[in-house]
Amino acid sequence: MDGLSLKAPVSAEARPSPWTAVSYRAATFFAPTKPRVVSLIVFTAVSGMLLATPGIVAPRLLLFGAVGIALVACSAAAMNCLLERYIDARMARTRSRPLVTGRLDATEAAAFALVLGTAGLVLLYTLANPLTAWLTFATFFGYAFVYTLFLKPYTPQNIVLGGAAGAMPPVLGWTAVTGEVSADAMLLFLIIFVWTPPHFWSLALYRRKEYAKAGVPMLPVTQGVRHTKAQVLRYTLGLFGVSLLPFYTGMSGLVYFASALVLGLIFVMYAAALCRSYSDRLAHAGFRYSIVYLALLFAALLADHYL
Repeated sequence: MDGLSLKAPVSAEARPSPWTAVSYRAATFFAPTKPRVVSLIVFTAVSGMLLATPGIVAPRLLLFGAVGIALVACSAAAMNCLLERYIDARMARTRSRPLVTGRLDATEAAAFALVLGTAGLVLLYTLANPLTAWLTFATFFGYAFVYTLFLKPYTPQNIVLGGAAGAMPPVLGWTAVTGEVSADAMLLFLIIFVWTPPHFWSLALYRRKEYAKAGVPMLPVTQGVRHTKAQVLRYTLGLFGVSLLPFYTGMSGLVYFASALVLGLIFVMYAAALCRSYSDRLAHAGFRYSIVYLALLFAALLADHYL
């Protein structure tokens, strides 16, 4: 059988359609943008836009402001995946990402991130205001480079110090509408800033072995489970107090106050249970609740604002 191929011919039905191939390639590019994380970022940014004015935000500004912030957030996430691809390869949670498996190469990812980020900043600069564009760029730089390259690999306080970038979206939304940073906008920033440590440390607790293997000095790796779960409780108690401030400053009313009380007490119960009787399963449950908590807290702010 010299010269003859042993492979069976591929039928037309077995070949992927052009649409399937394009969809797969698009999904490969967008996976590093962390769509689920970005959706929460955009929600809090849009919340900041809506809370910034007692009236209705112009639909054009609302649309392009949200799209601009989303594009830059996607760019920052893709750059984070690009710079952390060697760490991701050593962790079960991230080793199937396209940049690790080779489905996407570094040049493609860098070009994609550049296009997304540039498009988002241009939208914000031209259709919102220059202040929002510059603040968004600073947020991108803080997360994609300062946090990724200098904080996460070298200090167990990486989440606390790097939390400023993650807490900026509602401020960006606020400035897109008003053109300025107000005390109320910074209060929204403070809520997310204090929320970040118990949120991420809950994840780090049940993923501590992976972080240790990857050489990332997350708090449970360097200080142990006992210290970390105590810190989760302390920050959660602090968050409970901070979350009530919008009511006391007059930014919100009773609808938000009641919601913040209930949501905060549940969060504190998770943190207390974690301290009392630790398990990876409970840490995972607390991490998942923290995401629900933040989304519902901002939803309560919006409901109160319009009611």
